[in-house]
Amino acid sequence: MKLIKLTCAAALLSSGATVAFADGHAQELHFIMCGGEVRAADQAVVDQFEADNDGVTVNLEAVPWGTCQDKSLTLAAAGDPPSIAYMGSRTLRQLANNDLIVPANIQDDVIYQDGVLNTVTIEGTQWGYPHAFSTKALYINCDIVEASGQECVAPTTWDEMYAMAEGVVANTDSAGVGLAGKDFDNTMHQFLNYLYSNGGVVIDPATGESQLDSAQTRETLEFYGKLATVSQEGPTAWERDQLKDLFNDGQIAMYVQGPWGYGQHNEDINQLVAPVPAGPSGVSGTILITDSIVVFKGSGHEELAQELAQRITSGDSQYDLDSSWGLTPILDYAAMGKTDLYYEDGIWPNFTATISTGGPEPLLEDFKSLQSVFTNMIQGIILEDDTVDNLVTIAGEELADAL
Repeated sequence: MKLIKLTCAAALLSSGATVAFADGHAQELHFIMCGGEVRAADQAVVDQFEADNDGVTVNLEAVPWGTCQDKSLTLAAAGDPPSIAYMGSRTLRQLANNDLIVPANIQDDVIYQDGVLNTVTIEGTQWGYPHAFSTKALYINCDIVEASGQECVAPTTWDEMYAMAEGVVANTDSAGVGLAGKDFDNTMHQFLNYLYSNGGVVIDPATGESQLDSAQTRETLEFYGKLATVSQEGPTAWERDQLKDLFNDGQIAMYVQGPWGYGQHNEDINQLVAPVPAGPSGVSGTILITDSIVVFKGSGHEELAQELAQRITSGDSQYDLDSSWGLTPILDYAAMGKTDLYYEDGIWPNFTATISTGGPEPLLEDFKSLQSVFTNMIQGIILEDDTVDNLVTIAGEELADAL
């Protein structure tokens, strides 16, 4: 069985009692949860689950982030899968193609934000229960922008964003924008924030075919190359999270980051947060990235594992995760009757407004191949190695071959 070793992606209550015995024996569910400790909210769900199912126990094992997913994959490949595990949604196609997991049984009363289920869906089948969710927005250092003689007003279009960055470069010692171009997964993520803000599509959700070779991708790559002329020096040496340091040091005026970025920036920075500006062929969007709870095949009690997965990814348990970790809300809690929601004010509307217009992290079995398709294209335009048209044509062909 072919398995590709992947590392953890995330720096990301409904059923009644279920028959608990098989052939007269009590059952133990092995639940691998990423993180160094068990969250109180998760333990409460597990305790109630055990109380509702006589003879069932749950071995809830908190595994460090760096080895969490690898442990689940190794056990599954050896024929001793966990019952249920926390996984990056990017692994779903690999797991499904290798017949290691079963489709998710998502309940109708769990109302996900628009587009979230696309992150776990492969040609119409949902393979995971989305459990941690992030979107992105544009952070702007207003002190730098105003020092350049410009008013610090959030750009709504690419032209406005470029003009602001160009003004910063012309009138200050700072770069206009921080740009990711390193051989790393979030270089692709940064590009997709712009592609999805320009109406682009990577993989057709119905057919699974590549849609990367398009006019929208060409426009986006051209803009990325244009941003490189007003970015920090040598963007191919930088990945997204390193741009935070440049932002804190006043070396860049703006960059794209998740909601956690706000608290990571220096308190003395007068920062403005705004949705990713819209391209000429689209509206403001974002990449949608989730981690998931998956039910492995072959444990002998998949039905019980489905019930536990449903509980852990809904209701108060899921809300506690979203709010305590500072994640973009994965469920439409207002539609589910919750009030006084943590994401209704402050910076949060910039991260929730673009959920419905965003697009998913593409799902390929070989994630490294997917990453290389985008990195080669992006680095090609930053380094001016080839034309936009050739780079996108090649990328489209490479993606089609990888699917």
